[in-house]
Amino acid sequence: MTTQEELLGQEALTKAGGEGHYGLMAEFDSPSAIVGAARRTYEAGYRRINAYSPFPIEELSEAIGYHRDYVALCTLIFGILGALGGFTLQYWTAAFDYPLNVGGRPLLSLPAFIPITFESTVLLAAFGAFVGNLLMNRLPQPYHPTFNVPSFARASQDRFFLCVKSDDPMYNETRTRAFLESLGATEVSNVEK
Repeated sequence: MTTQEELLGQEALTKAGGEGHYGLMAEFDSPSAIVGAARRTYEAGYRRINAYSPFPIEELSEAIGYHRDYVALCTLIFGILGALGGFTLQYWTAAFDYPLNVGGRPLLSLPAFIPITFESTVLLAAFGAFVGNLLMNRLPQPYHPTFNVPSFARASQDRFFLCVKSDDPMYNETRTRAFLESLGATEVSNVEK
């Protein structure tokens, strides 16, 4: 016979997902199925969800409520820094560090500085896009708990996955599992840390 305290303890453990529990992952076999499931999951109140697909699906990020994208901002900042750095380097070199008066031309010759300024802008903007992409995707990431699910190996081939994390306020293992199964998932798996 279980006491009320034991039942509350078991429910708290199930709600928290245990220490080694990352969440639940549902597998789908088509892009439309995962987008529909992601929309219904977000509408049900789950907010700590991730979706995985073998190719980009534009509606999927909107369906799970993901709106942050800092790659463009990072590219802009690095591009501006590249333009300022390239121009400053040329101006400092031509006017202060090693001034040469050739043919009476001014030391600050803007038309001569345009190609290098443009090239340094493009170079640092591309570098900023690369760095922003790495940071946004949290790469390099040699290990992630989703790699523990055996069927997740097909995420880069032909399967689509939706993961509800155990730290979501709405997460309850039994109710979340039943909800994911009701979405038409082919398989729902526990994801261990």
